[in-house]
Amino acid sequence: MCENLNLVVDIGNTRTKVAVFSDSEMIKSTVFTGPVLPEIEKLLRQVPDIQNAIVSSVKDHDHKSDNFIKENIKGRFVLLDKTTPVPIKNNYHSPETLGKDRLAAVAGAKAMYPGSNILVVDAGTAVTFDFVNTQGEYWGGNISPGLEMRFKALNLFTDKLPACKAKDQYPDMGFDTETAIISGVIKGMIYEMEGYISMYAEKYSNLKILFTGGDADFFVKNLKKTIFVVQNLTLIGLNYILLYNEKLR
Repeated sequence: MCENLNLVVDIGNTRTKVAVFSDSEMIKSTVFTGPVLPEIEKLLRQVPDIQNAIVSSVKDHDHKSDNFIKENIKGRFVLLDKTTPVPIKNNYHSPETLGKDRLAAVAGAKAMYPGSNILVVDAGTAVTFDFVNTQGEYWGGNISPGLEMRFKALNLFTDKLPACKAKDQYPDMGFDTETAIISGVIKGMIYEMEGYISMYAEKYSNLKILFTGGDADFFVKNLKKTIFVVQNLTLIGLNYILLYNEKLR
């Protein structure tokens, strides 16, 4: 059995991601949408030698799973919140409102590219743009509606516009209402992303651009810059935070 096994749990708005790391290497992972506790119980039966664990949740969750983890691991348990020590300098003015997924993502980016300027784009339910500099300083970023949210909003807040979904093929200019919506939403997001990338690239040299989130692959193929897709970025960041807390003991 591997040594220094860490359990990482990332509870998102729609999905939960769980992974086991051996030090900095991910050796097992799963994604699910149902209750957390049964999946944790199953995983800990499969991997009984977990030393340490970290849980991050962007929503209120049933703490039965937290208690079960604490009772069945041998070392440290971390529930990520605004007081948790992190391996970057967090200069966000309201740390209590900062999404834990955003914090973990920039920590993961810094773990992968120490000493680099990094723009992290998380294309999920919402789209977030977060920047961490070469000194490991995080000042914040921006949040805008995600792809599905934009389509739903056009349908929900109007009387006549239909519900549409993203398609791989769409015209530069819509020729009917459906294509006008699809093209308008997708191209609007692409131009938005390109604008942020250009702004940061002009300000900071040797900029690394990391995309994560459920819609990352959809957008990256339409962008012109060199971009790295890291779907497990948040999990990598949470493990990095856990390792950092272990060093502080």
